[in-house]
This record gives sequence, structure tokens and C-alpha cells, in this order.
Amino acid sequence: MLEADLNLPTSDELPSSDETPVDNEDQNWLPNVLLFWLEYLWKDRQDWFFAVDMAVYHTTGVNPRVPVVPDGFLSLGVERRKNGRSRNSYVLWEEQGVPPILALEVVSQTPGGEYDEKMSIYARLGVLYYVIYNPRFWQRDKHLPFEVYKVVEGAYQLQRGEPFWMPEIGLGIGRCSLPTDPMQREALGWFDQKGDRYLSEAEAERQRAEAERQQRKRLENYLRSQGLDPDQLPDL
Repeated sequence: MLEADLNLPTSDELPSSDETPVDNEDQNWLPNVLLFWLEYLWKDRQDWFFAVDMAVYHTTGVNPRVPVVPDGFLSLGVERRKNGRSRNSYVLWEEQGVPPILALEVVSQTPGGEYDEKMSIYARLGVLYYVIYNPRFWQRDKHLPFEVYKVVEGAYQLQRGEPFWMPEIGLGIGRCSLPTDPMQREALGWFDQKGDRYLSEAEAERQRAEAERQQRKRLENYLRSQGLDPDQLPDL
């Protein structure tokens, strides 16, 4: 059946969430770290959208009014802001049928079908990459703490390597620690093709400040070597 024949509701008519609360802090914090990182890395781009805990409405299930809600997802080739404003939800029939290219699930104490039901939904949707982060319950679930699946010949296949490079996105993804995090939590980060982690905005600012400090120090040492006191120089 064509989507035009389904009498599909608009995004304003659909609930913006399935009303299911997140199970733990990581399910909200980790995707937001990736989002804020992208807002810095891709600040000059307007052809992407990353959402956290947002309903994705689609027509591949039993009812287009029943969404799937990833902990995080990334779409490419769509407006950064839909018609110049924020989205309430991600409605595929209002996005020219563009599905997320990446979906992220953070496994919690209460299993949420990450390895079966949601995997099946994302495969039907056409989500190319499916990332499952399970640092606490991976032994219970008989899986690895960090897994990346990619659609190969119509089905998800577990990929090898971390960080894992995704050429269709132009980014790699993997586990990392953030020097700017006072709680020293493990996070997920974005990486380049060589496997080097991109700096966050806070880290980049800290690096710039340190470079400026080192430059000033070298200048002061040079002035002292010339018999000049850098603290006594006349104002220009």
C-alpha cells in the first residue's frame, strides 16, 4: 500500500514520545554527549539531524501511529531544523522517507528488546548502522559491551574493530574517556578514519588555551634571555 493511501497523520497530530521513561542516567547522558559533540564538529553543516529519546514514526510496522524510540539516532540528508523549527518527533513520511542512518541503544537493567525486537524494527526501517552499548549487563545478555551492526545483504551483521569507521557517515564511533569529565565516566565518542578521537568543544578550547599559555611562556623566556623583564614592558 502506498503511503499516500494510508491517510497518515502529521507530526503535529502524533505524540512526541511513547511516554516510556528512560531506565538509567546513561540512556540520556551518552547520546547527548554524541549530540553535543556533533554540534561542534558539524557546526557549519545543515544536512544532518541527531535526536535523543525521540519517537520515530514509520510505516513498516503494524500501525504508523506506533513509533520506535531509539536512545539516539542520526539522519543525514535532512534539514537540521525542520522548516526552521525544532521537531516534535521524526516522521518518515515528512522526511522524504529518509530513515536514520545510525541508531543507538543503551542497554539497561530492564531488557528492552535491543538484540531482537528493536533490531528487527531498525532492519525493516533501513537503518544502516545499529550500535548497542551494554557496559553493565553484557554478560547477562551474552553479548559484547560495545557492538556495531551493519546491514549487509539485507541483514544485520556484527562488525569488527573499535573504533569502528563508518564511511557512509564519515565518522567512526567507539568507547572513550573524556578528560573534561570530572566523574571520569566511560563515554562513546566520534573518531576519524585513522582511529583518532575528535576533540570535544571543551577539549578544543582547553587545547587552545594551553597552546597560548605555552606561547606566552616561550616569549617571556626569550625576553628574559635578552635581559628584559616581561612584567616591566611599556604599554603600547
